Amino acid sequence: MKMKTKIAENIRFYRKQAGLTQEQLANYLHGKKSLVSNYENGYSTPDIYTLCYLAHKFDVSLDELVEYDLTEEDEN
Repeated sequence: MKMKTKIAENIRFYRKQAGLTQEQLANYLHGKKSLVSNYENGYSTPDIYTLCYLAHKFDVSLDELVEYDLTEEDEN
């Protein structure tokens, strides 16, 4: 089941902001490109350890990664 979450949108936002492809981010996570695609499309949600790795990689806090609605900032 696909779920629309801020986590999915924020992972995509921060990945693109960092200039990374899905494959590059997957390599950082020791996974396949489909893993990142599934996160970004809301088919799966990263576990807490993966979220911490992602927050570190993107140099943001965990709450920024999972809670902030970045789409509102883009509209202003």
